[in-house]
Amino acid sequence: MNSRRRLRLGMVGGGEGAFIGAVHRIAARIDDHYELVAGALASEPEKARRSGEALGLASDRNYETYQEMAAAESKRPDGIDVVSIVTPNHIHHDAARCFLEAGIHVICDKPLTTTVKRAQELVTLAGKSGLVFAVTYNYSGYPMVRHARELILGGEIGNVRVIQVEYPQGWLTDLLEASGQKQAAWRTDPQRSGPAGCLGDIGTHAFHLAEFASGQRVAEVAADLATFVEGRLLDDNVNILLRFANGAKGMLWASQVAPGNQNALRLRVYGSKGGIEWSQEQPNDLALTRHGAPTTQLTRSGAGIGAAGAHATRLPGGHPEGYLEAYAQLYTDAAELIRAKNDSRDPDPAAALVPDVRDGARGVGFVSSVLASSSANGAWTGVPA
Repeated sequence: MNSRRRLRLGMVGGGEGAFIGAVHRIAARIDDHYELVAGALASEPEKARRSGEALGLASDRNYETYQEMAAAESKRPDGIDVVSIVTPNHIHHDAARCFLEAGIHVICDKPLTTTVKRAQELVTLAGKSGLVFAVTYNYSGYPMVRHARELILGGEIGNVRVIQVEYPQGWLTDLLEASGQKQAAWRTDPQRSGPAGCLGDIGTHAFHLAEFASGQRVAEVAADLATFVEGRLLDDNVNILLRFANGAKGMLWASQVAPGNQNALRLRVYGSKGGIEWSQEQPNDLALTRHGAPTTQLTRSGAGIGAAGAHATRLPGGHPEGYLEAYAQLYTDAAELIRAKNDSRDPDPAAALVPDVRDGARGVGFVSSVLASSSANGAWTGVPA
């Protein structure tokens, strides 16, 4: 097999009117590892057909359903190597299972599923299959997030004591879903989003970022979910106290009713020797403070960036990298894992930082624990290991 050819990519969801589908397609092409050759791009057959035609898919690979695509592509000598699942949450499990059973690698948007049981099913199935299963917690792809992780795990700030993470947005301050706006409509619909709204949409990103960058695991949560907008069916604001397994304490706030905020994801980690701060809206910078010394502003292209950050960097200094490149890093790391499987070799260790099905299941477990805690008036509730 020519492992350096572009990987043949299929996509489920992401058709016309879908924001995230275009993001995934751009990310897959940035580093030139993939070629989109097949798709089942919408749940409505006519819309799926139009979407595939607009992207130039061959008519015999422009499918009406993902089941049809999995069956057909698994039989083709030039069938897809990997599928990207970018649908609303309620479809993730069934689509991922379908392609795993067809012997096709999977890249799935988060949250992995809407229930812990279904998430565990995918962990088990992926493990038995030996296939690559990546989950796009895209903020872990930023160079300075990976550099922060390297510094923290290397002991640069000492023993981790406090972890603060927040992700406020303001776009759902009004009942936008009542207008029929597509992105608001499915994210606030329990039938498509699952039992969590803001928590599942952006709270899971904050949770994964906190664990990924700090290297610490949340052991217990005490949560207070709120739905402030009258008529909304799911939460739109989340406040969570965190207890970490190593003894660190923390807080997570996620909100979609915070006017003035767009995608203000922010992480602060403090240890016995110093602290680190990173903001998604200024992703190329990282503030490092050593106790008793002035704060140092590290930049993505500056001297001293570690191997993990360098691995995720593409552009020279003065050219900012951002959201699309972070997504691209996960696609590039997944490509390396798939090619290593194809070549029966060990992958580049740097590629192992791409979130996998176990990370996806952990996010689902976190959501379940937060919902349980909030229902019990904020009682401390364990997070499944």
